[in-house]
Amino acid sequence: MSKSQTPLPPYLNLDPQVAASKLPDPIDTARFAKAASFCAKGREDLAQRGYAPDGQKRLRKFSTWEVTKYLIPVAPAHLRRVLKANPDLPQGEGEGGSKWFTLEEVLTLRTHFASEGVSTKEYLPYRPKGQPAKVAAVANFKGGVGKTSTAAHLAMSAALDGYKVLVIDLDSQGSMTSILGGDVPDEWSTVFPLIAKDYAKAVVAENEVRKAAGTAQIQLDETLTEALEVSSRNVIQNTHWPNIDLIGAQLNLYWAEFQIPVWRMGLRSWALWDGLQNFLHDEGILDDYDVVILDTPPALGYLTINALAAADILLVPLGASFLEFDSTGRFFDMLYTTFASIEEGENAALRKAGLPEMKFEWDVVRAIVTRFDASQQTDMANVIQAYFGDFMNAYRQDYTALVGQAGEQVNGIYEADYRDFNRETYVRGREAFDRTYAEFKELLIGSWWRDEQMMGDENGKA
Repeated sequence: MSKSQTPLPPYLNLDPQVAASKLPDPIDTARFAKAASFCAKGREDLAQRGYAPDGQKRLRKFSTWEVTKYLIPVAPAHLRRVLKANPDLPQGEGEGGSKWFTLEEVLTLRTHFASEGVSTKEYLPYRPKGQPAKVAAVANFKGGVGKTSTAAHLAMSAALDGYKVLVIDLDSQGSMTSILGGDVPDEWSTVFPLIAKDYAKAVVAENEVRKAAGTAQIQLDETLTEALEVSSRNVIQNTHWPNIDLIGAQLNLYWAEFQIPVWRMGLRSWALWDGLQNFLHDEGILDDYDVVILDTPPALGYLTINALAAADILLVPLGASFLEFDSTGRFFDMLYTTFASIEEGENAALRKAGLPEMKFEWDVVRAIVTRFDASQQTDMANVIQAYFGDFMNAYRQDYTALVGQAGEQVNGIYEADYRDFNRETYVRGREAFDRTYAEFKELLIGSWWRDEQMMGDENGKA
């Protein structure tokens, strides 16, 4: 082809009149409602791919191969002998050596092996008695970095490992809620009333002081009065995972971002960052669960601040690209500015009153490289590793075909049936999250062990 015949780039020689003819009529606000309605219908149709015909999510069963390879450290032949010798134990479904078990049945088998099996094997995961649950927040203010995917798979990994998990969805987009099949009709089924309750309790306490001093009291509106009657048990719902519960999210949760600062203006002494942490402690949540996973919105708003203040472990997913590295650095800078500012403001008042100062602390903070492509991103990942140093997870989470296909089905990879893949694809895809969970679990049990040692030292000094 000669130079004169070389086609021009598609953005040259465009005709304004033709371009105008392709435009729709001007868009008014009602059109957004129509688009939202279409999307809601499409979202419902797509979500059904991961649901049973009755519209409810079901967790698949696990084969003898999976149980003995991934869940309980016993040989298949030994499992079969134990089942034969103990007919009261769950026997699974199927004929011969190929049996399939529900996760409830696997949990029962775990407990049996923990009481009857070899003491050197870990049939039940480590959780020291007397220690509260650990709270892990997954956060970054850049969207698309794998926050929800990471949070969901850590929750599922921990559940398969035998832990009891509570997932709290703080993102009004509700993606985590969809993955776990949650039913959230309005904001009263989210964390909103629990944070409102924390403010209302602070107002009630303040009014007691004002009443004694003879000064005007703060009025509680209908929302706050109703919130005082809400328990976390009212908003926690079961999921199709027997040992994962959920506090879900939906679009109206976003109003919390506007309401929280209004409440703070009404009562400056209310610690707006402690609303989430307070109900976890005050209502026994940290005794009822082993792990609490917080999935945050892609912004450093008031809900994210609540999540970070409540967290023991902070996980920050990012892709191995310059823009995500740069954005994550700014996220850490914003964290410093935000929490240092809170400390400075609160401690000035505490020092004046002769009270101990406050200090935010986390057991550990780790950045996790997600959606990693070793063939194209290794150099950039190495640079990120060098700059973040001990803030980085050692393992980089590969993107595999299993991850992509599970996402299309609105499922986690642990919900995917390995028979839908070749065995190598399944094993490789599962390993991507197993290794991330292994590092998370090490942080989890290390933090518990350190807390236990510190408690022993304090008791010894006393």
